[in-house]
Parts: sequence; C-alpha cells; structure tokens
Amino acid sequence: MPSDRVLKTMNAVHRGLIKLTGGRVGWQARMPVLELTTVGRKSGQPRTVLLTSPHQEGDALVVVASRGGDDTHPAWFLNLRDRPDVEVSLKGAPKRPMRARIANADERAKLWPKIAGDFKNYAQYQTKTEREIPLVFLEPR
Repeated sequence: MPSDRVLKTMNAVHRGLIKLTGGRVGWQARMPVLELTTVGRKSGQPRTVLLTSPHQEGDALVVVASRGGDDTHPAWFLNLRDRPDVEVSLKGAPKRPMRARIANADERAKLWPKIAGDFKNYAQYQTKTEREIPLVFLEPR
C-alpha cells in the first residue's frame, strides 16, 4: 500500500500539473476530478485533496474511500465522517459548500457493482483489504 508520503506527493504532483497547464490537464481522469476540502478532525484546519468521482447522481457526486486498498480509511474520509460539512470544487471552479454522507448498506450494494465494473481498479482495491471500502455522497447544502 502507498505510504502517506507517497499519497501526498502524488497529490502535489497532480496539483502542480493542473497549475502548470492552467487547468487544461488534470481535471479529467476517465472520470471527473474534484477538489475536496474537509476540516481536520484533530487539527481543526482545512485539508484539501484531489479525488475522482466515478459516479454522479443529479447534483450529488460519489467518491470512493479506497486508499488504494489499504486496511485503514483515508484521512479525508475520517475528517468528513466526523465533520460532514465540506467544500467541493470541480474543474477549478469556485468551491461550493456540500454535505458528505456515507452511503448506507442498500445504496452501497446498488452502486458498488456498477463502480467496480466500470473502474476495475476499485474492484482490485477491495480484494486487497478486509475493510469494506466506503462510498460517500457529496450533496449540495
């Protein structure tokens, strides 16, 4: 599994690519890329990460808390679990307030086969861990 340092480096490189190209490259990776800002559950400080959204339902975006199949949840997931009011930016647009909601068992059972079928990396991540990888809805406030 990638270390925190590797994940943070990958995120920084991705941000650099977006900045270097003036946003022409980096906002689409087979699925929309979004910038999620949470409030750190320990620090109380804003924390921003780039994520992909493999599924959208109306105005809601769905993100996958996979962390590459690691046995621990990503920090951004733990942050929004504790403080669900977040901000989201798509394609570099201004941030908009949203509320994060973890998919319930029925929602996950319906969505997971579609997401894992369309994007095989997610299916592979689930085989690497015994934890059930959560799906999160980001919904307009």
